[in-house]
Amino acid sequence: MLESSITWLLLTCFTIGAYLFGSISTAIISCKIMGLPDPRSLGSGNPGATNVLRTGSKTAAIITLLGDVIKGALPVLLVKLFTPNYPAWVYALVGLAAFLGHLYPLYYGFKGGKGVATAIGVLLAFSWPVFLAVVATWLLMAALFRYSALAALTAFALAPVYTIYFSDGKMDWLIMVMISIIIFWRHRSNIVRLYKGEETKLTDKT
Repeated sequence: MLESSITWLLLTCFTIGAYLFGSISTAIISCKIMGLPDPRSLGSGNPGATNVLRTGSKTAAIITLLGDVIKGALPVLLVKLFTPNYPAWVYALVGLAAFLGHLYPLYYGFKGGKGVATAIGVLLAFSWPVFLAVVATWLLMAALFRYSALAALTAFALAPVYTIYFSDGKMDWLIMVMISIIIFWRHRSNIVRLYKGEETKLTDKT
């Protein structure tokens, strides 16, 4: 009984901690430190690496991208380190909490990014084969069409399929489906712009 209580207490602490860590906006902080425009004032208004790139600073965009990936990966790696015998769905749940923190950050009025880089970070720590497959899909689509949103949507449309091949648990697949659906929902305005031919490309600054 005591062991069970401690287990659930640890899981609760890791999940809350992952959400709070995910709530930190790398885009906003890096732009503020480097004296760049607020990324929420550019492009789609999303505080993510793509909009930071539109400020003209590749360095800030790389910092943002790496920071957002770390936000997804680190909580999962930590819970794996401290609780190596937990079932895989626990690590996926912690990753989901970090992902939701990025989307709905406590520190910024629950208005955050679209979660692509953070979700990729979760995959990096949770299942590196799925991570590689998703990143390869994103890179291929981005190289072919130069639309970040299209690349992300394609990659995460296929992510649940990749999870079936590279993960054993139904809960893992279910959480991946949840993440993919949320990413599509967060990109709904991009989907409309893509349909109308109005979506800005990766090479566009505004």
